[in-house]
Amino acid sequence: MAKIAQMAGRPDGIDDAICNTPDPSTKDFIMQQTMLRIKNPHSSLDFYTRVLGMRLMQELHFAEWEFSIYFVGYCDPSEIPSDPKERTRWCFQQAGAVELTHNWGTENDAALKYHSGNEDPRGFGHIGITVPDVYKACERFEKEGVKFRKTPDGGNMKGLAFIFDPDGYSIEILGADQMSKDFSKYTPGGESTST
Repeated sequence: MAKIAQMAGRPDGIDDAICNTPDPSTKDFIMQQTMLRIKNPHSSLDFYTRVLGMRLMQELHFAEWEFSIYFVGYCDPSEIPSDPKERTRWCFQQAGAVELTHNWGTENDAALKYHSGNEDPRGFGHIGITVPDVYKACERFEKEGVKFRKTPDGGNMKGLAFIFDPDGYSIEILGADQMSKDFSKYTPGGESTST
């Protein structure tokens, strides 16, 4: 297999022997979903659709196992099929969805709190949402009463924020232009002169 071009300046010892060109048989693979367990579908669906602007792409309810899954993501609502079977097929072809999994009855358990991955032992970190303007998005989030882990000007990294969803999962709010400008010096090979 062909290797990616050697990238200078990596402090972690990773080299092109580790990062291979994908096998042709994987060309139609997509990163379809990240699953988050939720306590209350009402507050979570409101947050992901109304606050973050995602669409409910599909929902599936498994009565025999007492859980439901809700797929949310960014898509053109006119493309969502009305036929339930076709909608399910379409949903599983969409990249970057979030699967919100609700185990029935958890909304009534006052003691239940899901592990966000950001407390010890650490594991899962966050999902990321790219927005056109981080500051405007965060102004809106603040008006909506969203809790912040980091505001755009807080901490050492400026121009990006972290908010919490109703279950305490972190969501990074970032802008592609800002990331390109501010983080280019951290990429292997150094700063780029392109804009």
